[in-house]
Amino acid sequence: MADSRALSGVKVIELATFIAAPSATRFMADQGADVIKIEALSGDPTRSAGLAEGRPELPDENLTFDIENGNKRGMALNLKNPECYEILMQLLAQADIFITNWRPKALEKMKLDYESLKEKFPKLVYGSVTGYGDKGPDMDLPGFDFTAFWARSGILASLSEKGASPMNLIPSMGDRQVGMNLAAGVLAALYRAEKTGKGEKISVSLLGTAIFSQGTMIQTYQYGLIEYPLKKRESPSPLTCSYQTKDERFIQFCMPTYSFFIPFAKCLGKEEWLSDPRFSSYENVMNGNGPALFDAIAETLIQYTAAELNEIFTKADIPFAVAKVWREVLEDPQAWAADCFVNMEYPSGTRTLVRNPVHFEEAGLPEYIKGPRLGQHTKTIMQELGCSEDMIAKLNASGDILI
Repeated sequence: MADSRALSGVKVIELATFIAAPSATRFMADQGADVIKIEALSGDPTRSAGLAEGRPELPDENLTFDIENGNKRGMALNLKNPECYEILMQLLAQADIFITNWRPKALEKMKLDYESLKEKFPKLVYGSVTGYGDKGPDMDLPGFDFTAFWARSGILASLSEKGASPMNLIPSMGDRQVGMNLAAGVLAALYRAEKTGKGEKISVSLLGTAIFSQGTMIQTYQYGLIEYPLKKRESPSPLTCSYQTKDERFIQFCMPTYSFFIPFAKCLGKEEWLSDPRFSSYENVMNGNGPALFDAIAETLIQYTAAELNEIFTKADIPFAVAKVWREVLEDPQAWAADCFVNMEYPSGTRTLVRNPVHFEEAGLPEYIKGPRLGQHTKTIMQELGCSEDMIAKLNASGDILI
């Protein structure tokens, strides 16, 4: 039976590590593309990052690697060896898409930059992930989401309360946004290449993605009406803040217009707020009365448990959510019903893995296959290229490939 997935027949070569670029190609693999991941002989560093993420270092149980690299085929090559480099060139000659997150100078040194490859493969779509962009004085700085995405972009300082230390960061949040942006750009370029026969380079940076993600507030900051970082109590909009409950949970609201405030006050039995001139319009609240309304809401909500408020606000159709921890998210019935998760069997037992949020109605949910072991498909792919058994054996004996 023919594969009906959107990218069936598309060939992708990935020369990338960590999260951002591999998450883009994982999306393509899920949609039927033949993604070949090329690793150094030491392997993608994600294979050995378990302890930093709070999971054990188990050779057959790497949830992070599987999230980004499932449904792919894998090769391990020493690209400094001319014969191995030639194998990469043969793969690119057959490929529709090439994805990398190597730094610009390293790509130029290996003649794997866009300018070098487009002469050989004019239809190739070239996708690049960088920390800070592929031009400018900091283009070759090492870029990770904690630094380029969170800190340099302004997210970390702006989200922290004034006078407090920066909040704890969550690994890979910026990376996965970059990955989906890259996938969108690459697939748009692939559509163009199919029509015109001309390739394209798509570049997505952690810094650029973070700045775009904050577009609303970075732009409006220019008016000088709000100064970040700020204390939550001093927020110009108490109706979009979080508040503590009686049982020491927090509830986050998003009531961007005054129309939400009316049912909010009524469901809490606080109709007097609506007749209070300080709170009778959004303009009045934002004209210096925000702290007073924040205090009034805080003093009210602290009298209820999170469960009690959950029932009250759900019935009143107030836009809110209890701030959950990961343990609760893993058990959230709505997340399971919305196909956010899938169970996978590992040596230690059943583990829950995260699905890509982009779902296709006709193609359905993709099968969830673990990532390849290091060098798992090297021999098979070399055979597909027509490499002789003698050549494969020689490169394996010299330690220039893993099979």
